[in-house]
Amino acid sequence: MWKAVIFVSIVSLLHSTFSATQYRSYLRLVEQPFAGVLPLDILLQALLSLLLALVAIVNVCANFKEIRALDDLKYKSVETISNRASFYCFNHRGRLL
Repeated sequence: MWKAVIFVSIVSLLHSTFSATQYRSYLRLVEQPFAGVLPLDILLQALLSLLLALVAIVNVCANFKEIRALDDLKYKSVETISNRASFYCFNHRGRLL
């Protein structure tokens, strides 16, 4: 369901982009200067579709971890916590002997 909401919100965001470009071309056509602010309906559509997309993306990717490290580490032993494969050194002088 949330993936469909993401799709709809992105389509709505693209529609608001298209509406903004159409508004700018309309202003050029009637030879009026652009005041720097888009109409309220275009701004609301863009902001609401952006917020909807953000909420849907957070709900799709909702596999968050706890901020406190103790909640994740309380079931692990000290040996598994301090075991880091990136610190293994296999290029040492012992292999030349």
